[in-house]
Amino acid sequence: MSLSLPKITPLLGACLMAALAVAAGPAQARTLDTAHGEVEINGQPSRVVTLYEGALDTALAAGITPLAAVATRGGEGVADYLSEQVPDIAMVGTSREFNLEAIATQNPDLILAAPTLSDEQYALISQLAPTVVPESEGFSPDGWKSEARLYGEALGHAEEVDAAIEAVETRAADLAARLDNEGTSVALVRWMPQGPLVMSTELFSTGMLAASGFDVTDAGLVKQGRPHSDPLSLENLGKVDEDLLFMATLNEDGREALEAARQSPAFSQLEVAKRDHVIPVDGQLWTSASGPLAAQAVLDDIEAALLSDGQ
Repeated sequence: MSLSLPKITPLLGACLMAALAVAAGPAQARTLDTAHGEVEINGQPSRVVTLYEGALDTALAAGITPLAAVATRGGEGVADYLSEQVPDIAMVGTSREFNLEAIATQNPDLILAAPTLSDEQYALISQLAPTVVPESEGFSPDGWKSEARLYGEALGHAEEVDAAIEAVETRAADLAARLDNEGTSVALVRWMPQGPLVMSTELFSTGMLAASGFDVTDAGLVKQGRPHSDPLSLENLGKVDEDLLFMATLNEDGREALEAARQSPAFSQLEVAKRDHVIPVDGQLWTSASGPLAAQAVLDDIEAALLSDGQ
């Protein structure tokens, strides 16, 4: 991840001074333990900037609408499942590159960032406002919960975030009972123009599949510490010929590549394809997002695909 670093222009300098003045204003403070040490938050933040999809999701789940965010993977705005809630939100970069001046012009009083934020990036961004970065847990299917709880504390809405997480856990357990799918094997694949990527079992969305009672596999194709496999040939896709195959695409290029692959003999010979158990899903949601609202949206997809009305 890189950071677009402008010179300290008069505009940026003024924004820095204003942001620091807001952060230093009189209010009851609380101190959070973060990946970059203790961070003091004064009162109730009202000008929040999120530099991570999971942070935007959590803020919205807590009833807070951030001023700015970063674009989702493979897109130019926020993920579709959130777009209606923030139609006018400002974009200040991508998951890989931020625009410091664009962030500064928002005059934030709180910045919520990803666990992957570097020391160099933190040193710059934290000059604008208190910046909260969760400790990195590596790839963990439940890591989103601790991230969300920290963001909830920073926002002053810990109870709301706890309730949102509990609602996800309750719904997933209920869905598992309704599906009665013990022993049903599933894999998640993201289809890219260069070929299919098998997603790790340690990701947010595969964790939601597991919480819904599925036996999730990556067929040993994903190296430890990696989010997905190397691109597979169509001939090797049979390694994840499971009971169900969730197939994610990020954009139109990916969808076109998947549609072309569906016409190939190698794809049509998969048992999961013959049974019509290939389930298309939104790659921005399933392979990039995280948070309480994303969890509910993933559960919506599972329920819509596998349960008929009234079940």
